[in-house]
Amino acid sequence: MLEIRDLDVSIGPVGILRQIALNLAPQEMAGLIGRNGAGKTTLMRSIMGLLPARRGQIIFDGQALTTAPAWSRARMGIGYMPEDRRLVPELSVRENICVPSWAMKRTDTQDRWDEVCRMIPEVREFAPRKAQQLSGGQQKLVAIGRALMCGSRLLLLDEPFEGVAPALARRIAEVIANLKSGGLSIIIAESDLRHSAELLDTVFHIERGAIQNGRQ
Repeated sequence: MLEIRDLDVSIGPVGILRQIALNLAPQEMAGLIGRNGAGKTTLMRSIMGLLPARRGQIIFDGQALTTAPAWSRARMGIGYMPEDRRLVPELSVRENICVPSWAMKRTDTQDRWDEVCRMIPEVREFAPRKAQQLSGGQQKLVAIGRALMCGSRLLLLDEPFEGVAPALARRIAEVIANLKSGGLSIIIAESDLRHSAELLDTVFHIERGAIQNGRQ
């Protein structure tokens, strides 16, 4: 499903990622575990085409992503939830979730919305509320829902449990577990395994911009 080979990424003159190599199989859930500043977010942004590769390859389902435009990921079925959620505060929950589909001028927006509501029933309840009226944990659920509008095959979740109350963290874990059973491949970036240890098929540890010890 996803293969990364010898990936180097720099931000300006500073090298961030060094010879990253990992593979993700279809319907596999992997953890990308590392401390703050280890390179987790940089790797996810690189997969999404938001940061250019200095060298190496990113291949999704046989297609090279390294030089493809960032917008092409959504059309390939890749969804991304950034660490800071990036919801538009003044827009409703439904509007925030549907924005990616509207931007791509998809004809199945209503069907995708219904599917997201099936996977995360809370978003239908929240639908008319503005994003700024939700708690941090509720916003995380909405951000996952937005990623699912495009992410029908691969989902990248950056710190989905960070800053979330324990009850909502458990609910988010349930949602993610159900997503995997629905056929998605998922990468979860976290600083530790406290919330996701039981969810993961494999773990990649990242330290100082390099994968340590491969799969576990």
